[in-house]
Amino acid sequence: MKTAALIIFIVMYAVMIIKPDWRAWAALAASAVYGAMGLLAPHEILTAIDWNILMMLFGTMITVGYFIRSRMPNRIADHLLDLAPNVMWVTIFISLFSGVISALIDNVSTVLMVAPVGLAVCRKLKVNPVPVVISIAVSSNLQGAATLIGDTTSMMLAAYAHMDFMDFFWMNGKPGIFFAVELGAVATVPLMMFLFRKEKTPVQADEYTDVTSLVPTFVLLAQIGCLIAASFLPDKPGLTNGIICVAGALICMMWEGIFQESRGVLGTLRGVDYQTLLLLAGLFLVVAGITNAGIIGDLADIIARVGGTNVFLLYTIVVWGSVAISAFIDNIPYVATMLPVLQTLTETSGADPSLLYFGLLIGATLGGNMTPVGASANIAGVGMLRQRGYEVSFREFGRIGISFTLTAVTVGYVFLWLVLGR
Repeated sequence: MKTAALIIFIVMYAVMIIKPDWRAWAALAASAVYGAMGLLAPHEILTAIDWNILMMLFGTMITVGYFIRSRMPNRIADHLLDLAPNVMWVTIFISLFSGVISALIDNVSTVLMVAPVGLAVCRKLKVNPVPVVISIAVSSNLQGAATLIGDTTSMMLAAYAHMDFMDFFWMNGKPGIFFAVELGAVATVPLMMFLFRKEKTPVQADEYTDVTSLVPTFVLLAQIGCLIAASFLPDKPGLTNGIICVAGALICMMWEGIFQESRGVLGTLRGVDYQTLLLLAGLFLVVAGITNAGIIGDLADIIARVGGTNVFLLYTIVVWGSVAISAFIDNIPYVATMLPVLQTLTETSGADPSLLYFGLLIGATLGGNMTPVGASANIAGVGMLRQRGYEVSFREFGRIGISFTLTAVTVGYVFLWLVLGR
């Protein structure tokens, strides 16, 4: 039974790598097979799915969609251009801006929102847009790990480890992963100054984008404020964060239905990324299935044998192993698989759970920056460039992505160990 379950899991992973568009169906099919094998009891089909995280993601997708369509991000980018004396600083400012946005919304939406601004600037100045778009993509991947709502993997971690919004900032009386990520981002600025040192063409914004409405911005800020406030509520219901995010989406949809003449609420609902929602639902079931089969326990035993009781070695394996694996494998199924493994390791090694959890998030999120296929945001950015006639090779992407990853991961790795590992 265990061997069959492992083979099914490997086949699912292979399909996800070869056919990214089939990821959701591969996960659902694998979970259905596990159910037929008896690895998932009927009552587990509903209880294994984390409905709070699905509600959070669904609500955030809708609110972010309105935020993007309001053109507020473009207006902010226009002001950033006024601060940049040349193309090098445009690249740095837009990259940092994409990182800030990505701490609040998902990485792909960030790239779709910010990359067109970078492309427009490059087209006006007649400079190569490839380095700019790559920088936007890798910056969004980095900062997505900074907050609970910044990336799907962050939401998965928070749900599994019962973390709140503020735990990413301050965990058990110590600085959290937010500061590790931000220090990594700061460390990449000198790197970008070196990589783009020859890009000194002057630049300025000729006109400003008109914002169509401030309502989505206020709703998004209110949603973040409510998530922060909920972090301080003791014994709150398990669906609290999900309800907050869905409430924000409902407010935006009611506002559109009453006051706007746009594509309508049905059009908004059709624009939701249901593939990702189905993928997560399927992965929750798959992880439950392989856990019941004993595969998670075996994997934890292997890592424990390699690392022994040396917490530093275990932490190092988790961080840098995640970087290597996530360079080629989507980090969502990887994180879903590793979370229960780390829970077992913390019980046997005595390590601070947040050290290994945050180490996993740092490695898995940034590891995707190593290659153009390592993260959905990279795929989106490279796709936008391809549509405009620019083919991005692994070598060209790696020139920025690998150096960016090694710099940011090293800084975050050292910071987390100094704060949580001692």
